[in-house]
Amino acid sequence: MFNRLQKFTSLGKESCFFWGARQTGKSTLLKKLFFGAPYYDLLLSDVFERLSRHPQLLREDLLSKHAAHSPIIIDEIQLIPRLLNEIQWLIVNKSFQFILCGSSSRKLLRKGGNLLGGRALRYSLLPLVYKEIPDFSLTKALTNGLLPRHYLSEESFPLLQAYIGEYLKEEIAAEAATRNIPAFGDFLQTAAFSNGEIINYSNIARECGISSPTVKEYFQILKDTLIGYYLPSYRKRPKRRVLHAPKFYFFDLGLVNFLLKRGNIQPDSEAFGKAFEHFIFQELMAYSHYSRKNYDLHYWRTASQMEVDFILGEHEVALEVKGTKNVSSHHLQNLKSFNEEYRPKRSIVVSCDPHPRQSETILILPWQDFLERLWDGEII
Repeated sequence: MFNRLQKFTSLGKESCFFWGARQTGKSTLLKKLFFGAPYYDLLLSDVFERLSRHPQLLREDLLSKHAAHSPIIIDEIQLIPRLLNEIQWLIVNKSFQFILCGSSSRKLLRKGGNLLGGRALRYSLLPLVYKEIPDFSLTKALTNGLLPRHYLSEESFPLLQAYIGEYLKEEIAAEAATRNIPAFGDFLQTAAFSNGEIINYSNIARECGISSPTVKEYFQILKDTLIGYYLPSYRKRPKRRVLHAPKFYFFDLGLVNFLLKRGNIQPDSEAFGKAFEHFIFQELMAYSHYSRKNYDLHYWRTASQMEVDFILGEHEVALEVKGTKNVSSHHLQNLKSFNEEYRPKRSIVVSCDPHPRQSETILILPWQDFLERLWDGEII
């Protein structure tokens, strides 16, 4: 149903790790793209028991049954880190190619896993994006989020509740080596209030009743497990005094919507503006990865409270996101200030305006137009 943009076109004969948070659709995509390839699903109890007890059976299976020209897919590789020694031997000595799928590399590292010494490329699968969804609905995306099952659901609340309760609060909390699941749950909700904002570790620690170092560790765990991203500040050659602290965004806006109990996101509301900005952030992150351009992404904010939402690359593009249907001159002041200092190649406001237009050097684009141009490679 969805035409995923991650295609592994540059993989060649190399092996790779394929990371992504739960329910982004990794297994579905691999089965579609590599139909008929040898596939080991470590979630299956018989497969897990057999290979966890005797990892060498993977080598014996492959040497006796499969030619090296076909990629070998191992799903949920983090469940049996010891397999990676066998995999490295097969890559080096027998030229086998592997696609190693899992939720994050952190779990392998925590268990002493071998990350193959630079012999494997890295790919990731993110939540759905505009370009992958036929008949895209912005309202549904902002309310349900963009994990495939959640986006398609007529009632996403139970799915989000299960995702947060069973995955984030328990499995991710386990990464912190803590049994205090309620405290981690409080942290998640408080962090959701800070979504898209500059992080104040001390304030969050005080609200959750934990220490600032613990809050920093929790944020790092969310990042390492691909549940969230830091957005650093842009501070190259500043003439004005700028803030240095990063912002933080969860990987999917549906989780934030659920944690904050916002319900259906309605246009012209404050919740709409924040969710709309988060949605554009997800598109920018996904395009950077899927296009393999991997451009830097920052925000810019001065001590005098002038702010631009996103700076792409080496200030090649300055981007503001406005949920309004009528961008006016006062919406452009921060971009103009940034332009005076850095002179970016492009200055853009993404909005709900009905038609594209130009205001001096600033291009005002309806969000659909912006996303079409982004995915066509015309923005950066």
